[in-house]
Amino acid sequence: MPRGAFSAAGLAAALSLALTACSSSSGPAASSTPAGGQGGQAGGTLVVGVTSDPDTLFPWKATQFTAVNVLQNLYGTLTEFDKDLNVVPGLAESWEPSDDGKKLTLKLRQGVTFADGSTFDSKDVKHSLDQIMDEKTAAVARASLASVKSVEAPDASTVVLELTGPDAALPANLATVNMAMLSSDDTEEKLNATPNGTGPFTLGKRVASQSITLTRNDKYWGAEKAKAATVEFRVIPDESSIVSAMQSGNVQLAVFNDPLVAQTAEGGGTITVAKTPQLNYHVLQLNAQRGELKDVNVRLAMQCAIDRKQVLDTAALGEGEVTGPITAPLFKSDPNKRPCPNRDLAKAAEYLGKAGKSGGVTVKTIVSQGEYATSVNEAQNLKAQLAEAKINLELEVLESGAFVDRWVAADFDAAVALNGGRPDPDGSYGRYFTSEGNLNKVAGYSSPSWTSCSRRARPRPTRPGARRSTTRSASTWRPTRPGSGCSPATPTPRRRRT
Repeated sequence: MPRGAFSAAGLAAALSLALTACSSSSGPAASSTPAGGQGGQAGGTLVVGVTSDPDTLFPWKATQFTAVNVLQNLYGTLTEFDKDLNVVPGLAESWEPSDDGKKLTLKLRQGVTFADGSTFDSKDVKHSLDQIMDEKTAAVARASLASVKSVEAPDASTVVLELTGPDAALPANLATVNMAMLSSDDTEEKLNATPNGTGPFTLGKRVASQSITLTRNDKYWGAEKAKAATVEFRVIPDESSIVSAMQSGNVQLAVFNDPLVAQTAEGGGTITVAKTPQLNYHVLQLNAQRGELKDVNVRLAMQCAIDRKQVLDTAALGEGEVTGPITAPLFKSDPNKRPCPNRDLAKAAEYLGKAGKSGGVTVKTIVSQGEYATSVNEAQNLKAQLAEAKINLELEVLESGAFVDRWVAADFDAAVALNGGRPDPDGSYGRYFTSEGNLNKVAGYSSPSWTSCSRRARPRPTRPGARRSTTRSASTWRPTRPGSGCSPATPTPRRRRT
């Protein structure tokens, strides 16, 4: 695969800023603080400020971050991640790979019920996985089950996955909310109106474009029950307005993307700010199937014309780090090994010349307003930098719901996007860049060589609590040349983000 062929230029790894309002004897937050907060009383309502309303309540199609955050509280998955990103049991108490790695047997947790009181068992798992694999469902995680040939439910508490070959990433891929286990009696239409999951909360009330309130699920199977009796996600489109609501005691928690707003909030003395590294990354995503971007030389010119650190410093006050598209700590990609790790306008001009576009090009670019706060500032900085290389970014700023619709449909030349990462990169790379990936259309790039390498790089799954011993992950193989086989590459340094 030629250098620069990927249709995404990683800009910066996201750093979330969690803000918590401190309660006081005179402020209204004192009476609504959940257990563990300043009020120290069990129960109560936790109000979380968010900038957008969930665009769907159907977990298999959720890509918007607000929707994902809400749905993670309503639904359960077969596996989960602990705080160190290790795969641990969820609705599956255990899983056992066969000796040849072509079968994975899962033992399900018993006594689990859905929000409507019905019992969770193997028929729900089989139904869920079969539906996710069905192309007609349009599930965003379908590619994560590409190795699964069939799903069998020999008894109520056992599920057997027959695989085309070993797939070490499968247990991790089962842990995302896009793989939520649904009742076999439910439909997408029904769940968009009334979610029915096995999570720690159930849906209480929703007022469109204003709020969505969750109620603690006292029948939740987990040992640790939610401390708040209810959680309200309150839609306040502007982050500065969320700060005002926190200062007045009407909102207790928010996760911000705008460091400037967070700095202002922290300076007031009533709000505590905690910084948390994320696997998400901000990206100028290029659709290699559209317009001028069909030419790899135009894409390379854009790579070389951008100073990613400048984007980070200008739009996000340096909060974050320049990265490649693999942000998982154990497999982290090195941005210095990508084309033009440093801005090089002469090289950009050379690539435009090779494309026969020395006079410049125009690239229509969609930008989300509301999905994350720094997007417009990032887009403006990118536009200014690229203009110096005779590349005109024609910006179209969209409301977050409209942006997501256009993004999923690959209806863009370029997009200033916030993309999700995974602890195992196979889950994110597979759905974008393998030929069978269900978001391959969004990536705009497909290579038979890369798809073959990706399949060959999947070692045997491990049991719960075991660590993957192989270093031949998807990030450590490379095609030798288009149409040829794979050769081991130098592994990405295994370091954790600090």
